[in-house]
Amino acid sequence: MTTQPEYILEENLVNQLKELGYKKVVIKDEAALIKNLKNKLEKHNKATYSESEFKQILNVLSKGNIYEKAKTLRDRITYAKDNGDTGYIELIDQVHWCKNQYQVTHQINMEGSYKNRYDVTILINGLPLVQIELKKRGLEMKEAFNQINRYERHSFGSGRGLFQYIQLFVISNGVNTKYFANNPVKARSFKQTFFWASEDNMIITQLRDFSNTFLEPCHLSKMITKYVVLNTANILMVLRPYQYYATETIVERVKTSSKFGYIWHTTGSGKTLTSFKTAQILTNLNGVHKVVFVVDRKDLDYQTIREFNSFSEGSIDATNNTSALVKQLSNDTKLIVTTIQKLNTAIVNPKHLNKMEGLKEKKVVFIFDECHRSQFGETHNRIKAFFENSQMFGFTGTPIFADNSVKNALGKRTTKDLFEECLHKYVITDAIRDRNVLKFSIEYMSTVKLKEDVVDLNVEDINTAEVMEAPERLENNADFIIKNHNRKTHSKKFTAIFCVQNVKTLIKYYEILQRKKEEGLHDLRVATIFSYQANQLDEDATGFIPDEDYEDFRVGEPVLQYDTKHTREKLDDFIDNYNAMFRTNYSTNEFYGYYKDIGKRVKNKQVDVLLVVNMFLTGFDSKLLNTIYVDKNLKHHGLIQAYSRTNRILDEVKSQGNVVAFRNLKEATDEAITLFSNKDAIEEIIIQPYEDYIEDFNEAVEKVLEIAPTFDSVNDLISEEEELEFVKAFRQLMRVKNVLNTFTEFSHEDLGMDEQTFENYKSKYLDLYDTIRSETQKEKVSILDDIDFELELIRRDEVNVAYILTLLAKLYESQPKEQEQQRKAISDMLSSEAQLRSKKELIERFIEENLPLIRDSDLVADEFDSFWTNEKKKAIKNLSQEENLDNKRLIDTISNYLFTQKEPLRDEVIAVMKERPSLRERATSSERVLAKIKGFIETFIEGMG
Repeated sequence: MTTQPEYILEENLVNQLKELGYKKVVIKDEAALIKNLKNKLEKHNKATYSESEFKQILNVLSKGNIYEKAKTLRDRITYAKDNGDTGYIELIDQVHWCKNQYQVTHQINMEGSYKNRYDVTILINGLPLVQIELKKRGLEMKEAFNQINRYERHSFGSGRGLFQYIQLFVISNGVNTKYFANNPVKARSFKQTFFWASEDNMIITQLRDFSNTFLEPCHLSKMITKYVVLNTANILMVLRPYQYYATETIVERVKTSSKFGYIWHTTGSGKTLTSFKTAQILTNLNGVHKVVFVVDRKDLDYQTIREFNSFSEGSIDATNNTSALVKQLSNDTKLIVTTIQKLNTAIVNPKHLNKMEGLKEKKVVFIFDECHRSQFGETHNRIKAFFENSQMFGFTGTPIFADNSVKNALGKRTTKDLFEECLHKYVITDAIRDRNVLKFSIEYMSTVKLKEDVVDLNVEDINTAEVMEAPERLENNADFIIKNHNRKTHSKKFTAIFCVQNVKTLIKYYEILQRKKEEGLHDLRVATIFSYQANQLDEDATGFIPDEDYEDFRVGEPVLQYDTKHTREKLDDFIDNYNAMFRTNYSTNEFYGYYKDIGKRVKNKQVDVLLVVNMFLTGFDSKLLNTIYVDKNLKHHGLIQAYSRTNRILDEVKSQGNVVAFRNLKEATDEAITLFSNKDAIEEIIIQPYEDYIEDFNEAVEKVLEIAPTFDSVNDLISEEEELEFVKAFRQLMRVKNVLNTFTEFSHEDLGMDEQTFENYKSKYLDLYDTIRSETQKEKVSILDDIDFELELIRRDEVNVAYILTLLAKLYESQPKEQEQQRKAISDMLSSEAQLRSKKELIERFIEENLPLIRDSDLVADEFDSFWTNEKKKAIKNLSQEENLDNKRLIDTISNYLFTQKEPLRDEVIAVMKERPSLRERATSSERVLAKIKGFIETFIEGMG
């Protein structure tokens, strides 16, 4: 049986869409697209547009980038009628979304820098709003994803740019189908492509089944008009299926009842977007007076403020001014974001009650973010009693059940007690299966040794302060972190949290790590923050009160009592170290400012290890954090929340969240996973044992050797199909090795391929990548161009030019008989390291021509710097001459590119040219020059640290 060709898949899809209610239309090029658009807009708006009127409309439609056009789609366009009146045109009906006009076409030809022909296009009111790209069965969906990226670069913006109105892309190979929101190529990631699913989280992969549900006209236009979010960072976001179902369920509940409810969506699955979108939709419902989105103050950090405001600019007030909240509650503001602390003050402080009285009987809907915190005391009851006609909804990743509830003054209370029915579940096993969060790699480290005659005792269960805080044990744990941190974080590509049992132990750990740093034993940037008793802090002075909820993860021994003054002084000492490291000026008097700043720096990877007791173990999201060291008794929701700081999806390198437990948390981990997923979930949530990955690696080796028995035989692969098979096989080998690298016990001796052979194959793999990259400037399209080579799995931050310079100094000092061997080693490294390949020719020329003339090894770095500066100037001059560019403007453009990290726009590149190209040549010329600018930066700037 042969593989189903793409055109059959395409024909079947078009026919299916016709059955769903789409009208098939033949559109071969942009002229036909514009003609059809005019016709459909006239029908939708019940109007007729003259040639001059439609020209105005088309001019408005042509303006802006992807984000600006998404805003235009949702606005009304004004134009001057021939009779002098102002006309209005609606592009899409956002209220009665089923009343739009739906068409399907395929094989539209568009020509930009290259000519492209698109697979299947869905038109709504004549505008292309959904693009579907198909690959034949057996090929990776990522090929379709990469093809869309190529279309974006080459032709989506050409002509009138109508294809930049696309809101959603769909990619499929028939058996797997995913969707994602339109954004500029640099803002896209295959990690942000999603399967659709049923309400009970069963994913829908087959193209036919996906089309019947997701592409059904009413559902599709509902997704576009209601569930595509325009982020104020100029990004389009589309809700995932579980987010959609949760929002729909709450909206329906508010429409039809006064009941409460809660959403159980696992940590890291995007609850903030879901809850905020829910709040936004509820504000438009008849009968709803206000929607109040409630967070806890300790969750209102820098990132959260930015995230909330990204959905609605200025929606969040980060001050402690309760009067501002009362004013919002009293005026016509429909959607309010506030903290539970300010809300509590508003209803209990007598000075606010006059203004608040009028709200008692109004329909106010409260949405509590992370409702398992701050909701189990009197505050919840006070809010519920004051707002007599309110509805309350909670979002949580770890509900409180009878098994993990903690008794307080009101007794044991569960999430169900407070919010009644669970309206939708999306548990950690669902999220891992859908690749929305990562699995955990958990290592339990034995940190205590007893005398040989002591038996019948589980050593790691010992929990006394005498043993667990023994100086030798703390020293050993600190040494383990120093020795293994680079391994766990992929050479500091990621960062880590270290959580400990109490403040007293934290102080000891911090001082040990600081002493070892001063002794030159490590270069880790360690920072810490911890709270002390609430009555030590004045809210007016600090803006922040760490309350008893910071202790809601404490299990076993109570927080040790210690001299509070001494503790505060210690924290001020540690903050002084922080100030010296980052040139800041914080103290415990600006505790909240310090709290926000340290969170921001952890997220920006400026802090390597954040040492905490309870802070930052909940509600703190950072994709660049991948490891948590644990010397603390955790259980139930506290354990899952803490572990979940590490498992946010980012890229191929971040293959799992790493947990290093210096206590025996195995039983507690199993219990927590069972509680928050199901009894069979442990294998789905925790990655395989080390031995299993060794087996996987060796199986991948066999596949590589089957295609290319030796690394030299990669040269003999005749067809691109054979090269494609090699790329896929070696890429799988790299993926497994990436996971193995994080295991403490990893050794190359355990593998079925020695390290040198692996590096040799890697060089051939990179040679193929270089070949494809050089061909992207030509019209020829290679099948390998659609493959993601996942170069991030190859890059190693510690191997850069600075590292090569140390090798050059050793080469200078070595004996002649050793020099050839060392020179070859350097050459091999330059070939195998992705960041250094572009520099290889220059570095080898320096070795041949300059190194023999240097008088002293101490001068190697200075001589290389002079050599590099001269070569850089020559390269700039050559680039200016080759492309007839203004030298000064070129330098300014490169400097601006490096500073902003944003590619120059086409007009900015053209402005560098002394002679402007014709309109026909603008795209090709600007792309060629931009490619050369990128090549210059890759060679002379990147990897120089």
